[in-house]
Amino acid sequence: MDVTDHARALLGRVLHGHGVAARITEVEAYGGVNDPASHAYTRTPRSEIMFGEPWRLYVYRSYGMHFCANIVTGPTETASAVLIRAGEIVDGIKLARDRRGDQVKDVALARGPGNLAKALGLSLDDLGMDLLASNAVHLGGEPTSTTTISDGPRVGVSKAADVPWRFWITGDPTVSAYRRSPRA
Repeated sequence: MDVTDHARALLGRVLHGHGVAARITEVEAYGGVNDPASHAYTRTPRSEIMFGEPWRLYVYRSYGMHFCANIVTGPTETASAVLIRAGEIVDGIKLARDRRGDQVKDVALARGPGNLAKALGLSLDDLGMDLLASNAVHLGGEPTSTTTISDGPRVGVSKAADVPWRFWITGDPTVSAYRRSPRA
Protein backbone atom coordinates (compact mmCIF):
# COMPACT_ATOMS: atom_id res chain seq x y z
CA MET A 1 0.00 0.00 0.00
CA ASP A 2 1.30 3.45 -0.80
CA VAL A 3 0.42 6.64 1.08
CA THR A 4 -2.54 7.46 -1.19
CA ASP A 5 -4.03 4.00 -0.58
CA HIS A 6 -3.63 4.53 3.17
CA ALA A 7 -5.22 7.96 2.88
CA ARG A 8 -8.31 6.59 1.13
CA ALA A 9 -8.51 3.71 3.62
CA LEU A 10 -8.60 6.14 6.57
CA LEU A 11 -11.81 7.75 5.32
CA GLY A 12 -14.73 6.56 7.43
CA ARG A 13 -12.52 5.33 10.28
CA VAL A 14 -12.89 6.88 13.71
CA LEU A 15 -10.13 8.82 15.45
CA HIS A 16 -10.58 8.91 19.22
CA GLY A 17 -8.98 11.67 21.24
CA HIS A 18 -9.39 12.58 24.90
CA GLY A 19 -13.11 11.86 25.25
CA VAL A 20 -14.17 12.78 21.70
CA ALA A 21 -14.42 10.63 18.58
CA ALA A 22 -14.49 11.84 14.97
CA ARG A 23 -15.31 9.86 11.83
CA ILE A 24 -12.62 10.88 9.34
CA THR A 25 -14.14 12.58 6.29
CA GLU A 26 -11.17 14.35 4.66
CA VAL A 27 -7.43 13.64 4.46
CA GLU A 28 -4.30 14.63 2.55
CA ALA A 29 -1.44 12.28 1.67
CA TYR A 30 2.20 13.30 1.94
CA GLY A 31 4.86 11.14 0.31
CA GLY A 32 7.81 11.87 2.58
CA VAL A 33 11.25 12.12 1.00
CA ASN A 34 9.75 11.97 -2.52
CA ASP A 35 7.22 14.76 -1.97
CA PRO A 36 8.39 18.40 -1.87
CA ALA A 37 5.20 19.40 -0.01
CA SER A 38 5.97 17.00 2.85
CA HIS A 39 7.58 18.07 6.12
CA ALA A 40 9.87 15.06 5.64
CA TYR A 41 11.16 16.09 2.20
CA THR A 42 14.14 17.38 4.17
CA ARG A 43 14.79 15.37 7.31
CA THR A 44 14.68 17.59 10.42
CA PRO A 45 14.18 16.99 14.15
CA ARG A 46 10.50 17.99 13.70
CA SER A 47 9.90 15.44 10.92
CA GLU A 48 11.89 12.62 12.55
CA ILE A 49 8.70 10.93 13.83
CA MET A 50 7.64 10.45 10.20
CA PHE A 51 10.67 8.21 9.54
CA GLY A 52 9.68 5.85 12.35
CA GLU A 53 7.13 3.12 12.80
CA PRO A 54 3.76 3.39 11.07
CA TRP A 55 0.50 4.15 12.88
CA ARG A 56 2.11 6.77 15.10
CA LEU A 57 0.58 10.20 15.56
CA TYR A 58 2.58 13.15 14.21
CA VAL A 59 1.34 16.34 15.87
CA TYR A 60 2.80 19.74 15.03
CA ARG A 61 1.97 23.41 15.39
CA SER A 62 0.66 25.24 12.35
CA TYR A 63 1.02 29.02 12.18
CA GLY A 64 2.37 28.86 15.73
CA MET A 65 -1.01 28.40 17.37
CA HIS A 66 -3.01 25.51 15.92
CA PHE A 67 -2.16 21.83 16.20
CA CYS A 68 -2.47 19.48 13.23
CA ALA A 69 -2.53 15.68 13.34
CA ASN A 70 -1.01 13.26 10.85
CA ILE A 71 -0.94 9.50 10.87
CA VAL A 72 2.44 8.07 9.89
CA THR A 73 1.75 5.30 7.38
CA GLY A 74 5.24 4.00 6.68
CA PRO A 75 6.98 1.86 5.88
CA THR A 76 9.76 2.95 8.24
CA GLU A 77 12.23 5.41 6.66
CA THR A 78 9.87 6.49 3.84
CA ALA A 79 8.31 9.19 6.05
CA SER A 80 4.87 8.93 4.44
CA ALA A 81 2.01 10.37 6.45
CA VAL A 82 -1.63 11.37 6.12
CA LEU A 83 -2.93 14.69 7.44
CA ILE A 84 -6.38 14.38 8.98
CA ARG A 85 -8.18 17.43 7.57
CA ALA A 86 -11.77 16.99 8.76
CA GLY A 87 -14.19 14.74 10.54
CA GLU A 88 -17.69 14.32 11.90
CA ILE A 89 -17.94 14.24 15.69
CA VAL A 90 -19.67 10.94 16.49
CA ASP A 91 -19.07 10.80 20.25
CA GLY A 92 -18.33 13.41 22.90
CA ILE A 93 -20.05 16.25 21.08
CA LYS A 94 -20.55 18.29 24.27
CA LEU A 95 -16.83 18.12 25.07
CA ALA A 96 -15.94 18.99 21.46
CA ARG A 97 -18.31 21.95 21.65
CA ASP A 98 -16.71 23.05 24.95
CA ARG A 99 -13.29 22.98 23.25
CA ARG A 100 -14.43 24.74 20.08
CA GLY A 101 -17.10 27.11 21.42
CA ASP A 102 -20.87 27.06 21.66
CA GLN A 103 -21.30 29.22 18.56
CA VAL A 104 -19.74 26.58 16.26
CA LYS A 105 -22.27 24.44 14.42
CA ASP A 106 -21.97 20.68 14.89
CA VAL A 107 -21.07 20.18 11.22
CA ALA A 108 -18.07 22.53 11.63
CA LEU A 109 -16.70 21.27 14.96
CA ALA A 110 -13.93 19.25 13.26
CA ARG A 111 -13.82 20.93 9.83
CA GLY A 112 -10.21 21.83 9.07
CA PRO A 113 -7.10 20.23 10.57
CA GLY A 114 -6.65 22.76 13.39
CA ASN A 115 -10.31 22.57 14.37
CA LEU A 116 -10.23 18.77 14.31
CA ALA A 117 -7.19 18.66 16.60
CA LYS A 118 -8.80 21.17 18.97
CA ALA A 119 -12.10 19.25 19.10
CA LEU A 120 -10.18 16.05 19.92
CA GLY A 121 -8.01 17.83 22.51
CA LEU A 122 -4.78 16.92 20.69
CA SER A 123 -1.48 18.57 21.62
CA LEU A 124 2.25 17.98 21.39
CA ASP A 125 1.84 15.62 24.38
CA ASP A 126 0.24 13.17 21.91
CA LEU A 127 3.22 13.15 19.52
CA GLY A 128 4.28 9.57 18.78
CA MET A 129 1.14 7.97 20.24
CA ASP A 130 0.60 4.42 18.94
CA LEU A 131 -2.81 4.72 17.26
CA LEU A 132 -3.42 0.95 17.19
CA ALA A 133 -3.12 0.61 20.99
CA SER A 134 -5.85 1.45 23.48
CA ASN A 135 -4.55 4.89 24.41
CA ALA A 136 -6.31 8.18 25.07
CA VAL A 137 -5.75 8.75 21.34
CA HIS A 138 -6.35 5.81 19.02
CA LEU A 139 -7.77 4.79 15.68
CA GLY A 140 -10.88 2.62 15.53
CA GLY A 141 -13.51 1.46 13.12
CA GLU A 142 -13.24 0.25 9.58
CA PRO A 143 -13.33 2.39 6.45
CA THR A 144 -16.69 2.74 4.78
CA SER A 145 -16.33 0.56 1.68
CA THR A 146 -19.44 1.85 -0.08
CA THR A 147 -18.45 5.50 0.20
CA THR A 148 -17.75 7.52 -2.91
CA ILE A 149 -14.37 9.22 -2.59
CA SER A 150 -13.42 12.44 -4.36
CA ASP A 151 -9.89 13.69 -4.89
CA GLY A 152 -8.21 16.97 -5.70
CA PRO A 153 -5.17 19.11 -4.96
CA ARG A 154 -3.94 19.57 -1.41
CA VAL A 155 -4.89 22.71 0.49
CA GLY A 156 -2.42 25.51 1.09
CA VAL A 157 0.78 23.86 -0.16
CA SER A 158 3.18 25.89 -2.27
CA LYS A 159 5.15 22.96 -3.73
CA ALA A 160 3.54 20.11 -5.67
CA ALA A 161 0.35 22.18 -5.38
CA ASP A 162 -1.49 20.39 -8.19
CA VAL A 163 -0.86 16.84 -6.97
CA PRO A 164 -4.36 15.39 -6.36
CA TRP A 165 -3.59 13.81 -2.97
CA ARG A 166 -6.48 15.34 -1.02
CA PHE A 167 -9.29 12.81 -0.54
CA TRP A 168 -12.73 13.26 0.95
CA ILE A 169 -16.05 11.53 1.30
CA THR A 170 -18.06 12.95 -1.57
CA GLY A 171 -20.88 15.21 -0.46
CA ASP A 172 -20.03 15.06 3.25
CA PRO A 173 -20.94 18.42 4.87
CA THR A 174 -17.96 18.33 7.27
CA VAL A 175 -15.38 18.53 4.47
CA SER A 176 -13.42 21.80 4.37
CA ALA A 177 -13.26 24.20 1.44
CA TYR A 178 -10.35 24.06 -1.00
CA ARG A 179 -7.93 26.97 -0.76
CA ARG A 180 -4.94 27.12 -3.07
CA SER A 181 -1.80 28.63 -1.58
CA PRO A 182 -1.08 32.10 -2.98
CA ARG A 183 2.58 30.98 -3.16
CA ALA A 184 1.79 28.03 -5.43
